[in-house]
Order: sequence, then structure tokens, then C-alpha cells
Amino acid sequence: MDYKLLVLDLDGTLTNSKKEITPQTLDVLLELQESGMKIALASGRPLYGITPLAEQLKLSHYGGYILAFNGGHVVDCRTKEIIHAQRLEQDLMPWLYGLASQSDTTILTYDGPNIVTETPEDQYVQHEVFLTKMTLKKVESFADYVSYNPEKCMIVGEPDKLPALENIINQEAGHKMAAYRSEPFFLELVPKGIDKALSLERLLKHISLTPDQMVAVGDGYNDLSMIKYAGLGVAMGNAQDVVKEAAQVVTLSNEEDGVAYLIKKYLMV
Repeated sequence: MDYKLLVLDLDGTLTNSKKEITPQTLDVLLELQESGMKIALASGRPLYGITPLAEQLKLSHYGGYILAFNGGHVVDCRTKEIIHAQRLEQDLMPWLYGLASQSDTTILTYDGPNIVTETPEDQYVQHEVFLTKMTLKKVESFADYVSYNPEKCMIVGEPDKLPALENIINQEAGHKMAAYRSEPFFLELVPKGIDKALSLERLLKHISLTPDQMVAVGDGYNDLSMIKYAGLGVAMGNAQDVVKEAAQVVTLSNEEDGVAYLIKKYLMV
């Protein structure tokens, strides 16, 4: 198959445990783009948390794409055109804040380059800072501060506390939004109808490609939909078992340049 678009998850896929693209993987991805193939970075990260990696990969030069917030915000890196944007309703914020407070978990959201939270010292908030390299903004009242429509929120906390919250949110507000875990300690809160496959469907229509012309690579639960949707769905060697089962190909881990290995074996033949 003549593939035209390579879609990459970031954490656990494109980047290693230091959240860096290794020199080998970077060189292979630049060479792939020189050959004419486009790259899209698809992540639950905010736009500001993806842009530095997009710059490393020279997506604006080669004409790549960013799908931030699991596809809630889709951008053409060359033209800066916003292909799709979707936000949570502001009136959900006090209710979500209350759920987090009652369950002894923490809620956060994003405001430009900032991660907004009442508890910046929380270990899971700190992990989000590590992932995104964004700035923390401590606020006295989350519910009062978020007077806008955010693209995404997260409730973070001990893994045993999040499944019940996930069920409550989906049952009581599923007509407006969706909740799902991207990590055992991260509960993603996004507008209804947002996932990577649906957002890629919008992108493919925009650039006149089909799913058969797309390769999608990931490691986590939120990558399942795009791996199943793609013409070639690929799981990293470090992926969750359910992701490996859904994929057509399993490559090496993110610590072994699994993306570069995949490209050399399947896309540069």
C-alpha cells in the first residue's frame, strides 16, 4: 500500500522515557518527510505541549499536522489553519470541580501556555508538567477562574479513585462530554465526539486521503480508535496488551527507537 500519512502518538510512542525524540528517530522521520510522506502528531497534550516536538520535526516546513487534546484541536502546521476546534461547556466546570473535591482528586485545565490548578504540588499534576513542559498557574478557586470554555480538563489522582468518577461523568453528562483514562492516574475530560479516530476522519477528508493511506502508531488506551481505523495500525512494544491485540503490527518499544524501526521496515522499502 502507498501510505501518505503517518500518525504518531507522543508519550510512550514518539518520545522515550525522558520525553525526548532520539537522534536516530528524528533523522528517520526527517528523511521520511523528505520522501513526501506527511506526519501528524496526535496526543492528549495541549497544543503548547506538542508544538516544540512539531518544531523539531519541521512540520511547518514539510506540511504536517497537530491533533491536540486528542483531536479537539486540529492544526495545519504550514498554514496555521485550524481545521477543527471543539470545547467543553463552561457550565460543567463547577460540577466537575465538585466531583474532584469530593473524591480527594485534583482537577486541572489549560489556559494558553499554562496548566491551571489549585494544587500545583500534586504528584500527578507535576507529571503533566513533565510531559508537556508547560508552566503551572496556581489559582485560589478553580471554579471561579475557569470562566471560559476549555478544550479539555483532567482529573488526576490515585488509580483506584478514577474508575468511579469515569462512570459517573459518562452516565450523568455523557450527552455533553466524555471521560476516559489515558493513564491509570489521568482521567481525560473532553467534549462529546472527540477521539483520535474521529478527528483523523476530519483531517483525512480535509486533505483528500483515505484511512487505507494512513499508518497510526500508539501505545495507550486513547490510541485504540486510531489504530483500528488506520490502514496500518501499529502498537509499540511497550503498549498496553489490549492495544497490541488491536494492532496489525507490533514494533519495538519507545526505548528502542520503535518508530524508526517501523519506518525502516514498512515505509522505506
